[in-house]
Amino acid sequence: QVQLVESGGELVQAGGSLRLSCAASTRTFSRYNMGWFRQAPGKEREFVAAINWSGGSTYYSDSVKGRFTISRDNAKNTVYLQMNSLKPEDTAVYYCAAGGSYPNPHDYWGQGTQVTVSS
Repeated sequence: QVQLVESGGELVQAGGSLRLSCAASTRTFSRYNMGWFRQAPGKEREFVAAINWSGGSTYYSDSVKGRFTISRDNAKNTVYLQMNSLKPEDTAVYYCAAGGSYPNPHDYWGQGTQVTVSS
């Protein structure tokens, strides 16, 4: 069982930046592929970014490519999502996920962190 806890979400102005963190409670963190997903009000959850177990491969949705960067620190059992040039349409609850699949890890989920981008 893997527990994931996201943090870093807050209210930010358009054009600003945020860094989300996701801490995992497992001794085998480095074995898991990790991902970020988001869900806006009234919409389905969508894929944002993923990183493989070693950090050697990353994958992004077209909507965030070039603005967001996913990274991981296996020594700290943490995955990050650096979000730059934020837009109002990035407003959503952001979820961290872990799993064996890549680029769609989905076996374990965090509780989510709210990101709100004001115009």
